[in-house]
Amino acid sequence: MVVAAPPSLEQLSINTIRFLAVDAVQKAKSGHPGLPMGAAPMAYVLWQQFMKFNPRNPKWVDRDRFVLSAGHGCMLQYALLHLTGFDVTMEDLKQFRQWGSKTPGHPENFETPGVEVTTGPLGQGVGNAVGLAIAEAHLAARFNKPGHTIVDHYTYVILGDGCNMEGVASEAASLAGHLQLGKLIMLYDSNHISIDGRTEIAFTEDVGKRYEAYGWHVQKVEDGNHDLKGIAAALQKAKEVTNKPSLIIVETTIGYGSPNKAGTEGVHGAPLGPEEVKLTKENLGWPLEPEFYIPDEVLAHFRQAVEKGAKAEAEWNERFAAYEKAYPAEAAEFQRIMAGELPAGWKEALAPIAETGKESTRNLSKFCLNALAAAVPELLGGSADLAHSNMTFLKGIPEFQPGSYEGRNFRFGVREHGMGAIANGMALHGGLIPYDATFLIFTDYMRAAIRLSALSQVRVLHVMTHDSVALGEDGPTHQPVETIASLRAIPNLYVLRPADARETVGSYQVALEAKETPSLLIFTRQAVNPVEGTSIEGVAKGGYVVVDADNPELILIATGSELELAVKAAAQLKEAGKAVRVVSMPCVELFEAQPQSYRDTVLPPSITKRISIEAGSTFGWHKFLGFEGVAIGLDRFGASAPGPVCMEKFGFTVENVVKTAKQVLG
Repeated sequence: MVVAAPPSLEQLSINTIRFLAVDAVQKAKSGHPGLPMGAAPMAYVLWQQFMKFNPRNPKWVDRDRFVLSAGHGCMLQYALLHLTGFDVTMEDLKQFRQWGSKTPGHPENFETPGVEVTTGPLGQGVGNAVGLAIAEAHLAARFNKPGHTIVDHYTYVILGDGCNMEGVASEAASLAGHLQLGKLIMLYDSNHISIDGRTEIAFTEDVGKRYEAYGWHVQKVEDGNHDLKGIAAALQKAKEVTNKPSLIIVETTIGYGSPNKAGTEGVHGAPLGPEEVKLTKENLGWPLEPEFYIPDEVLAHFRQAVEKGAKAEAEWNERFAAYEKAYPAEAAEFQRIMAGELPAGWKEALAPIAETGKESTRNLSKFCLNALAAAVPELLGGSADLAHSNMTFLKGIPEFQPGSYEGRNFRFGVREHGMGAIANGMALHGGLIPYDATFLIFTDYMRAAIRLSALSQVRVLHVMTHDSVALGEDGPTHQPVETIASLRAIPNLYVLRPADARETVGSYQVALEAKETPSLLIFTRQAVNPVEGTSIEGVAKGGYVVVDADNPELILIATGSELELAVKAAAQLKEAGKAVRVVSMPCVELFEAQPQSYRDTVLPPSITKRISIEAGSTFGWHKFLGFEGVAIGLDRFGASAPGPVCMEKFGFTVENVVKTAKQVLG
């Protein structure tokens, strides 16, 4: 009789990851057990042998970053966080997908210690990881000195078949290859299954060759279920290739160990069910009881990460102390930016711009960005191939390119969605304030990334120009109509549409001070005049009075370039004996965040006759207008014609505002 050898500690550890995921999904009655079961071996090798982190200090600045781009498999990450000693308890695992838990249905950086980025929409994590790797490369180039290395870490990713189908991952991976980001290493959980079945029904390309064409170093591990040495060797080789990002294709079986569901779509997004859980545990030699079982020797094995992480951080602290002694100014600057604090004097750098005369607000934005670039060295970014139209290039500053990672001007190429996801990763890394830019209409291409900026609570500046039909001849394909209204629907996003130089300066001040809220700044192509009564301080309140009258009988509410129309119309109405108040509303979200008492001073409930003026959809304005108000806007697509003609034909004139006001007043 041959007695089977007991499972190795490695195998026990891998099965512990698997069954923590299986039990959590089963208890929650929802979730995705298949990926954790199949990817457990590669995750074990990565976390146990390669990752540098300190579970007791998840925010240690020189930790390796881990991104689970295939975020639906999040119980893989939660199991690892618990096992290695992060503040994710057994009770947290048992509360998977429940109200208020640290273990939501997809990873959320603001909920769970040790989770770097919010993932779930497939492919976004790849873009985030490129941003994380860019941040590491930039900070290393800026702060490391001969004999003193304080920034030296990797970005690791686990992604799946679905991520590699998404266009955002392709955009980001293409740019990463161009940038030669050698510290970006991705493990591709190639299990050939998506929700609808075998990937061959829609996805038959050679992914490895695609990444090689992007400029990546590509390897393959044929047996990702068992070949731990092969996974480790591939990771080691990837680290040795310093001039290319690396993709390691790991062939796995989704739902590994499940007798009836392994290798099928049936294990992707649903609990195994009580009977299949029992059969799977029996198949892999796992105790049926208790649920959430962790062998003592496995926990002790994983918890070595606590001591190992503390030692790694202590060694880094010694290196930083030596760096601080040799380079005190640089050390202080590094500590400042990693704490997310703005430098002294940054507002003063903007102050002169506030008194600029007639200019397009995109030009005013350019002045602000360049002034800030000198005062805030952690500000960096670029445009999706529209730098000269968006006015976002920082003069006299190098480009971020291979060989010049200290550069702060980015060439994102025509990759709006990838650009947004990368900017999110740059911000989530810490130490940087990124901006991205394109035409306002193309926020449609990057909306998912903008939404995740807001959800992830990161300071990203989305700089958008060509804000209305006033852009003119490019016509309705490029003229945003519904865009601003739709962006205002995103929670925790400041949508700022300034009217002139003072409001542009105010908008940038809001954006830089908002540590946990991204800002979307909207600028004109056409020139605008300084508007009477505007102020930097008013922008911070979202809405404020710019022109007033004794006992006003009508309120005009306007944004951006239409504020000048409102002020001129109020002047004409005054001559006609009408008492009119003009309110600038550069940011609806900030206005709604003010106390009711303040809002009532700006829009008194007793003044019910109101008109909003904005060269876009009227959707959303009626909450400020009430039953007696009228919205002057555009609820149709635009037209190809010179900008002034478009504005006139669509009713954005002083004459139309005056006419409408007289109708409202009766």
